[in-house]
Amino acid sequence: MSARDEILNKLRSRSRQPDTHPPAWRSRRHFDDLAERFAESLGKSKGEVIRAGSLDEAFEQLDQTLLALGARCVVANDEPPLSQIDLAARWPGMQWHIVGRTPGDLRGFCATADAGVSSVVAALAETGSVVVTSGPGKSRLATLLPPVHIALVPESCLTADLYTFTAARQGPPPAMQTLISGPSKTADIEQTMAVGVHGPKRFIVILYRD
Repeated sequence: MSARDEILNKLRSRSRQPDTHPPAWRSRRHFDDLAERFAESLGKSKGEVIRAGSLDEAFEQLDQTLLALGARCVVANDEPPLSQIDLAARWPGMQWHIVGRTPGDLRGFCATADAGVSSVVAALAETGSVVVTSGPGKSRLATLLPPVHIALVPESCLTADLYTFTAARQGPPPAMQTLISGPSKTADIEQTMAVGVHGPKRFIVILYRD
């Protein structure tokens, strides 16, 4: 038997059936306070965290944030908890575009909007990242084009890291899944950091107890 045949035979003997998969890798990371670690990690990435004791307080913080921004045009994904209130009625002085419900040019509105508001499917404490996905009533344009992205994040969405989130996820993956770790950042060949070149200049998380 040639050396080539010997190697191939060893590979064939160790191959597994195509319908079997290795178990999900379990993270050994542990943080005593997921919320505190998340806020600390996101802050290091130039993101901002506002803490709220309840959903009602989170909406009050959203009121104050939009007011401080002087926002006039806001786009929002149609997902909980945003879908639980009448956004236009709560902020009558602002023009709102609700993804999937408001008629008109979504891309054009997002390109000129003052802020985009969304929720998340997970928040990773280790890196201060949030996970957003595609689906009915949700568009990445709302989180990518406006200069400010505001995310309402319940503490129940907190998990230790990407591995823990992946191991716990069920069902088929969405068509689009994005991890956001602070505002858009890039650097030139001299490593000069620029913020907001390819996306929002500010990323604000309102982290609330649910």
